Amino acid sequence: MNLILEEVRAALWSVWNRRWLALGIAWAICLLGWLAVAMVPNSYQSEARIFVQLDDVLAEQIGIGGASRERDIERVRQTLMGSVNLEKIVRSTRIGDEVTNAAQMESAVARLSEDIQVVNEGQNLFEISAVSGRSDYSDSENAQLAQVVVQRMIDIFREENLGGSRGEMRETIDFINAQLESRQAELEEAEQRRLEFEALHPELVGGAASVLAELNSSRSELRGVEADLAASESALAAIDSQMASTPRSLLTPGSGGPQAALAQAQANMAAMRARGLTDSHPDVVALSREIASLREAAQADGGASGTANPAYTSLVSIRSQRLATVQGLQSRAAGLRSEIAGITANLAQEPGVSAEAQRISRDYEVLRQQYDELLQDREQLRLRGQVENERSAVQFEIVDPPSTPRTPAAPNRPLLLLGVLIVGLGAGAGSAFALGKLGSTFATVSQMERAFDLPVIGTISHAVTEAGRAVSRRRLKYFTAAAGGLGVLFIVLLGAEFVQRGMLA
Repeated sequence: MNLILEEVRAALWSVWNRRWLALGIAWAICLLGWLAVAMVPNSYQSEARIFVQLDDVLAEQIGIGGASRERDIERVRQTLMGSVNLEKIVRSTRIGDEVTNAAQMESAVARLSEDIQVVNEGQNLFEISAVSGRSDYSDSENAQLAQVVVQRMIDIFREENLGGSRGEMRETIDFINAQLESRQAELEEAEQRRLEFEALHPELVGGAASVLAELNSSRSELRGVEADLAASESALAAIDSQMASTPRSLLTPGSGGPQAALAQAQANMAAMRARGLTDSHPDVVALSREIASLREAAQADGGASGTANPAYTSLVSIRSQRLATVQGLQSRAAGLRSEIAGITANLAQEPGVSAEAQRISRDYEVLRQQYDELLQDREQLRLRGQVENERSAVQFEIVDPPSTPRTPAAPNRPLLLLGVLIVGLGAGAGSAFALGKLGSTFATVSQMERAFDLPVIGTISHAVTEAGRAVSRRRLKYFTAAAGGLGVLFIVLLGAEFVQRGMLA
């Protein structure tokens, strides 16, 4: 700790011993620095905030949603800093008074783009700021120019979202109308080609794809008809089998004739079997022979006797219906087979014609689909345009109008003046301390002992006469006056800065 204090005392002695050098360097640096600070022009910043309302129920119903409007505003925010809009600002302000050629305009636009900022502070809040610090303008002119630039930016922002969007809507509708006219002419030509082709080849209407679809449909229908036909034929065979085992008339005992005798014999046979007699029993064998002879006699008689069987009559009616169904299905199946054979023959014999039919049909469908989509887009755009004209989906509200700057935004001149003063004093003291280190003298006895590694017996103090003291006091007054003058100059410059600001306000 003692060593540190000793070094501090040595440094202070070295600086004080060369105080005039340190003060001279401080004066030189402060004068140059304050002159440089005075040459820096003041920059004035004007700010404004606008609120953009995006919510609109009617706009959302027709497809102008909040997301769409946000994209539009983001696009406008990006294009707002474009060279075209900046050139409008240059020409509408006093900046354009000195612009006489394209090179100067490009330079003015480039400088203006650095001085303007558009910041999105929230979902619907935008801040527009402009800085003006031109050396050829006065402070009041720079402050007024910054405010005018911000106001022009607000005007352009409004024009881009209202007038610009409406103009773009009209241009878009005109473009779609031109495209519709072109598509309509192409669609009419394609339809005429298709009609001519269908007149020459009616069997290939719709192209190969349509013919193949028709072929697949016919084959599917044929499979269904064949399945129904098989079921109907099976039902008809069942009816035929049932009719073969069903008598046409019913014979009753006592009715007389061969038919009555046959019925009596069959009744006796049923009674014998009921008693358990087998076919090898003599009575059964004899009665079987009798039944056979009676059946022959009944057939020879022609069945004149007996009662008509109603079950047989019903089966005959059912068979007639099923037979008609089978015949109808057979006819339909034959027609489908003939149709399939004709379609297959056309496809096999004329592959080029089929390909042409497919191409014509495809071109027509593509053109028709494009025409329908364009027509729908045009109607939607017309509706959107009407809504935007009568009830704008974007509403502006200026939250904070362009401010009139009263104090410079840059530079912070009081802080710079103080910084130059500190740098000057530090540079002077540092120079004096550095020269003391380069010299061959020692400020304290301890430094000499450490340097030579020998004990110091004693020191001789500086003897000052009365005349010398008077000279020292006079020099100290001069030094104090010079150092005080530096401080007074700093205070004067600082006061002049605040007075200048007050005059602008």
